[in-house]
Amino acid sequence: MDNYEYIISSLPVLQPDARPSDASLGNILAFIRSQLSARDNALVDQLLRGHDETQLGEAFYKEVLSSKDRFLREYFRFDLNLRNAKVRYLNQALNRPEDQDIFMVPDGVFEEAAKADAALNRTDILARERALDDLRWEKISAINLFDYFNIDTILGFIARYQIILRWLRLDEATGRRLFRKLVEEVRGTFKGVEYNE
Repeated sequence: MDNYEYIISSLPVLQPDARPSDASLGNILAFIRSQLSARDNALVDQLLRGHDETQLGEAFYKEVLSSKDRFLREYFRFDLNLRNAKVRYLNQALNRPEDQDIFMVPDGVFEEAAKADAALNRTDILARERALDDLRWEKISAINLFDYFNIDTILGFIARYQIILRWLRLDEATGRRLFRKLVEEVRGTFKGVEYNE
């Protein structure tokens, strides 16, 4: 189908005080999926599995890190590095060996290691989680930097959408702010204007 332009142009315009519900956000995902081919929906399935803690494991990461899709490979390499950074942080806090319970280490350097350490060392738990999700958001934007109307743009949208759903449950104000930011970023891309906050 490859209706990427149509999908992006059909996203809702939110008012500054809009309060998206889980139901309305679910409708957005259902709409996106209805416009994608079976092949693209399989990529969405893989992305969503990576946001389900019960699905994460060595088999998942081996599969996704060898995916033909660039977004999935890069995003989940980052995700694995970030999860390993969290485990190392906990190991240090609990006086355990540094590499205990570290999951398979992906190839390459974890470029965001210093930022991840700074986020993990915040004393306020909510601020720590926000900082980690800000890192995820930045990574998604970096991966999608030169993507406009392709499946990786849609996968990036859905990955940020997952962050929003999490924050709507944890902190509604943060979730609403992130949702507005996501729609503005995608609309800016659609109009050919780079969005910078």
